[in-house]
Amino acid sequence: MLPAQFRMTRSVDFGTTVSRGVRAAQSTLVVHDLRIHDDVSTSPKIGLVVSKSVGNAVVRHRVSRRLRHVARDVIPDLEPGEQLVIRALPRSASAPSAQLGTELKNALRKARR
Repeated sequence: MLPAQFRMTRSVDFGTTVSRGVRAAQSTLVVHDLRIHDDVSTSPKIGLVVSKSVGNAVVRHRVSRRLRHVARDVIPDLEPGEQLVIRALPRSASAPSAQLGTELKNALRKARR
């Protein structure tokens, strides 16, 4: 589970991160990373986007749970004030959690280059 202090909840934050952040794609997910250097007082925020293209409600909730679990592992790598949006692609429905975790770390590394 992703702790509450690290959850992105405002739609404005989602929109800003997706439009202004650096995009990095993998086969199962897309990461939008926005580093806000002047806002070091807040904790990093992570948001998830799992659309209907991924599957029905049961599949989307399963993918969301797995993404929240693997996102928890990258929290120590994030800087204060950093915002991260993880958008699941349809292939994420059949991908194992280990693959989701590896691709999330690779996408984050790629976005930071």
